[in-house]
Amino acid sequence: MKKHLTLSNLIFVIVLFLMFYKPSRIWFIRQMSFSPSIEKITDSPKISNYNWELQGLNTKEINFSELENKVVFLNFWATWCPPCVAELPYIQEFYNAYKDKIAFVFITNENWKQVDAFFKNKGYNFPVYQSNGNYLEGLPPVTSIPRTFLIDKKGNIRVDKSGSADWNSASFRKEVEELLK
Repeated sequence: MKKHLTLSNLIFVIVLFLMFYKPSRIWFIRQMSFSPSIEKITDSPKISNYNWELQGLNTKEINFSELENKVVFLNFWATWCPPCVAELPYIQEFYNAYKDKIAFVFITNENWKQVDAFFKNKGYNFPVYQSNGNYLEGLPPVTSIPRTFLIDKKGNIRVDKSGSADWNSASFRKEVEELLK
């Protein structure tokens, strides 16, 4: 049986390569990232206990209870996760614009050496933490990353987003401004 290199086979091989080649995969994911929307309070779960110890990797350690009565952007991520890496430029822009209005908490289970090298390479500077074993009561289980929550001042989870998103879109910023009022 003779095998032929056809145009469709060539295109198939190129598409496979692009999907497995991390930089192009991240680019495709960014192109498919949509703006999240903020849920109404009646539709959202609520944080029941803010006691959650967090070890700061590039910032001081905190107890999540210090963030009670604040709007909190909580993101679970890793440097090896293509959808995480795809959304981080949006997050960094959002963080730059709102770091004085919103508490940002980024959770990873990676060591600081990995995260620091990644941050230096990409120019990121948002605060990164590791959990000290316990978990935030009332928060749905995180079974995949990236997973992002936006918690309002009363502890209502107003955004629960799995997967990459455009966190710096004009529509999301408009909703955040309304939430901060």
